[in-house]
Amino acid sequence: MSVIPAAEVQRLQNALPFWLSLAMIPLAVICTLTGGWSVLALPLYAWGMFSLLDAVAGRNEDNADLSTPEAGLKYYRLVTLIWFPAQFTLLCWMLWYVPQAMDLGVAEKIGLFFGMGVVSGTIGINYAHELMHQKPGWERFLADLLLASVLYSHFRSEHLRVHHLYVGTPRDPVTARYNEGFHRFFPRVLVECHQSAWQAEAAMLARKGLKPLDKSSPYWRYWGLQGAMLGLALALGGWIGLGLFLWQAWVAVWQLELVNYIEHYGLTRRYLGEGRYEHVLPRHSWNASHRASNWLLINLQRHSDHHYKPDRRFPLLQTYSADDAPQLPYGYPVMTMAAMVPPLWKRLMNRRVKAWRAQYYPDITDWHGYNKGLNPAPKGAPAG
Repeated sequence: MSVIPAAEVQRLQNALPFWLSLAMIPLAVICTLTGGWSVLALPLYAWGMFSLLDAVAGRNEDNADLSTPEAGLKYYRLVTLIWFPAQFTLLCWMLWYVPQAMDLGVAEKIGLFFGMGVVSGTIGINYAHELMHQKPGWERFLADLLLASVLYSHFRSEHLRVHHLYVGTPRDPVTARYNEGFHRFFPRVLVECHQSAWQAEAAMLARKGLKPLDKSSPYWRYWGLQGAMLGLALALGGWIGLGLFLWQAWVAVWQLELVNYIEHYGLTRRYLGEGRYEHVLPRHSWNASHRASNWLLINLQRHSDHHYKPDRRFPLLQTYSADDAPQLPYGYPVMTMAAMVPPLWKRLMNRRVKAWRAQYYPDITDWHGYNKGLNPAPKGAPAG
């Protein structure tokens, strides 16, 4: 590993690879106007092309100089700031055009909005994740808009108030348990994340002596924005447009939870007794240093450092060696596809979880409570 000097980090050409996601906007327009087999181009671009680029470009284990000033990150930040208007414009146009397009069959329309879900899930929710961690309120509001466009606004509460506090413990729904296949994980988190987000916000209001539906609850904003998105979809595309909007939202959420699944699979914090757990460490996140998929996902795969410093801007996220943090064999695009086939996933990952346990926790001989999420909830955590 080497450190990239601050002057080098700030150069435009080093930020431009992170702008490759924007190519999905004109690509979606071309697919919509062309139809046919071209409707497969968006998932092939996001999953296929970046997997191939990973194989060609290899890994990037260099770290940006942490002294790089905030102003020097403007070219990186800009892509996250313009993404919502770009995605929103595309979504509105497709909701208006596709339902009435006589030259598009039912399968093509469904395929196009599957691709739209890949855009709003793989990129949109990921950018929302970056923005919700930042201090300026208008950046956090952009995150709210992106999440509302896939009807998953509660993710902000669940991620900030639950996941980052309780990752690797039974209180965190999105820490995938050892030997839990994705097809069991997905329906579980769809229910439990709603519950945990609500409970976390209610507990915070209760500490102020307020009721769960106090006007200061973020849920009023969540419901208002989501209702507006549903109304807009109906106005632009009628009932067909509303159905297609719901389909893209489901695809986007599926993409998000696939990523959640692989980020912490089988990684648990040591239980210290009396409701106490060890602090979150780099070892509690799976990492991937694959260059191209980190361009696509704005360094989300440097996940250990994100948990160490959640508000650190993505170009400054640091990578870790295998001695400090567990490493995935492939980038997220390949790993999420593997997660859809549980026998393949377990063949790839279970031996790595066992090696991780032997490396960091050789003294723990009974993993049953960790595997099944049966250890006590962290002390002070609101009921989930």
